[in-house]
Amino acid sequence: MIPIHQYNLPDISILESVGDSYHIWHPQDTYIVLGAGNKPEESLIEEYVLADQIAVHKRPSGGQTVVLTPKTLVVSVLLHQNSTSNPLEAFKKINTTIANALERVGVENLAHKGISDITIEDRKVLGSSIYRSKDKLFYHGVLNVAEPNATFERYLKHPPKEPDYRKGRPHGDFVTSIATNKNDIDIRDIERSLHDAMHRLVSKPSAQ
Repeated sequence: MIPIHQYNLPDISILESVGDSYHIWHPQDTYIVLGAGNKPEESLIEEYVLADQIAVHKRPSGGQTVVLTPKTLVVSVLLHQNSTSNPLEAFKKINTTIANALERVGVENLAHKGISDITIEDRKVLGSSIYRSKDKLFYHGVLNVAEPNATFERYLKHPPKEPDYRKGRPHGDFVTSIATNKNDIDIRDIERSLHDAMHRLVSKPSAQ
């Protein structure tokens, strides 16, 4: 049986922020994170998760299971309900900010697909989810900078729910990375551009 840990990765700290905030972090190890409604037996290929000793966490937000690796970036944003109370609006607002930051470092053909994904030419490069409490909205997004699709195929089963645009495609045909489409980009440049964009997002007077 796979042990499941309560989500305690670095970005969870912003849930205690008094004002709107964000956290971007670059994992130094591999983790699997279940969505709030996911069950490990439905989402994970247990044999390989156990064999590779991958730590599995369950986050408070919804959405499907994700794999975090040193070739991904995690973008988390905390907005108070006076900033935006509509999850669909929050997904669009934050994902548009992320897409604009990626475009500034030369990533092309980005689009918002489904409820909460960013794609490059109809393949997912970022998935995100939202957790809402009485007065806070917590956005959690994972950007695939350079992780090969084989990693997701090794650990993840086909999700029980999927966006319409996936059309039943397996992970190998559905997911892409920044590096696949622009192999001369440095993850540090992406991280800097995201920091600049997120700082402006949470610093706007309308987001106080």
